[in-house]
Amino acid sequence: MTVVTRFAPSPSGNLHVGGARTALYCWAFARGRSGRLVLRIEDTDRKRSSDAASLGFMTDLDWLGIDWDEGPVQGDQGGGDHGPYFQSERLPIYAEHLERLIAEGKAYHAFDTPEELDAKRKAARLAKEAYRYDRAALALSAEEVEARLAAGEPSVIRFRTPDGPITIVDEVLGEATLPAGEVDDFVIRKADGYPTYHFAVVIDDAMMEVSHVLRAQEHFNNTAKHMILQDALGLPRPVYGHLSLIFNPDGSKMSKRDKDKVLRAAVKERGVDAAPADSHGTPLVEADVWSTWLGDKSVQLDLDTLEQVAAALEVSLPEINVADFRRSGYLPEVLCNFLALNGWSAGDDLEKFDNDFLAKNFNLDRVQKTPAKFDRDKLLAFNLDAIQEMSPDVFHDLARAHASEFRPEFIARLDGGQFRTLCDASRERSKTLDEPFSVNRFLVSSDDEIEWTVSKPVRKAMFKGEPTGLELLGQIRPVLENLPDFDATSIEAAITAFVDEHAEGNLGRIAQPLRIAVSGGPISPPIFDTLAILGQEAVLSRIDRCLAVMSEIAAAS
Repeated sequence: MTVVTRFAPSPSGNLHVGGARTALYCWAFARGRSGRLVLRIEDTDRKRSSDAASLGFMTDLDWLGIDWDEGPVQGDQGGGDHGPYFQSERLPIYAEHLERLIAEGKAYHAFDTPEELDAKRKAARLAKEAYRYDRAALALSAEEVEARLAAGEPSVIRFRTPDGPITIVDEVLGEATLPAGEVDDFVIRKADGYPTYHFAVVIDDAMMEVSHVLRAQEHFNNTAKHMILQDALGLPRPVYGHLSLIFNPDGSKMSKRDKDKVLRAAVKERGVDAAPADSHGTPLVEADVWSTWLGDKSVQLDLDTLEQVAAALEVSLPEINVADFRRSGYLPEVLCNFLALNGWSAGDDLEKFDNDFLAKNFNLDRVQKTPAKFDRDKLLAFNLDAIQEMSPDVFHDLARAHASEFRPEFIARLDGGQFRTLCDASRERSKTLDEPFSVNRFLVSSDDEIEWTVSKPVRKAMFKGEPTGLELLGQIRPVLENLPDFDATSIEAAITAFVDEHAEGNLGRIAQPLRIAVSGGPISPPIFDTLAILGQEAVLSRIDRCLAVMSEIAAAS
């Protein structure tokens, strides 16, 4: 038997890390057995699907190094003999199987209105009973059904669930038996003409020759419906393995709501009453929507708006989707390594491995049943280790590619030499590819945007000692102004000579005042590199403004 797995996302948003792990496991299981991975887009829920989202899925998978053999075409991936691979393009196939089930008496049209069904559910709740569809539609004669259909009356198609218990066999969770009556006559085609998830997935898995279905545990109970549909249609049953969910360390589910919580907390702490505006002065959120969001924790902004507001307020949101981790500067191989460990063990306490190792060694025996805890600190440590193991050239190339996509202002502001200096100065302490840019935004700010807050470290550096740091800053300005070559080597030589003469050889006495003057705070890359990256004109301009501001503060105190 050829092993065939499938990853079948619903294109209703970005690729969640939980979905990425499922795709990774499906890929590894197939690759390690010389099998095939099918990518199928399950877009039959028209209210939640979008073509843009499905393309985003493919970009995320490609970035992670998860290639597929069959599916939508992207580059040299995709195609195949079992398409189309968008379920919305397979409606005639589903219709044929639906008609067969109706003809065989295994499915039937039901005309119950949403109001009628809601009333029956309410009655079941009042009676403290579990709601089960009462098969009222089966009382209709064939002639009445045909007449109502001919009149254009909307209907769903329900599957007639056989009596008796249903036993699910799962390679991860073991066996479980649902008692008779647990699964009622569920809908397999909606009133809009589209099949439900349960029906489409069964048809597609069979026609695409899927041998193993690896998916999240939240689908475990759905498997009972899929098995009885397979039996009714005479289709083979694939092997099932249901994977534990990925939780936050506190046991909560990783979701978009995590981002909402962080933004809410920041807005509340800062007392932000109105939504920030875009570059044209237009509020990112309408006033009534913003007010409703502030007052009701159950209301959430859509993801794009939420992220725009966070960016405008400079609020860092937790990474939830693959695109978040990419934007934050994580390495794809590190993220794959870490995701593999969130639910599977390589054994022998091995934690660091690549995708090739995973493909050769992944099996279902070591997949854990309990939820995995997503340890962000551990992921960050993995990423730091990988960056520190890189050569300077590799780090530079990756950082430049990252900046080109996510930090274009650094590409525009720094020439090749300045950019290389920033990378070389940042590599050993950078935990992500984004860190050289996120913590050094002062390098690309205009000179008049730099502001100074007199914190304890700033006060010590500027106003303590004899002479004070502020006095030393004024004395070194003409030294820097008269340098014919403003590179790191020339700057180091000039500042070292100045320190020997004016600060008893203590570089820190002038390095910190300089750092504060040009960056606004006491942290930056090594001072000689920082000055060289900024350039002589910007350095002198910022020193002048800092001298003026700090002199006023000194006089006032």
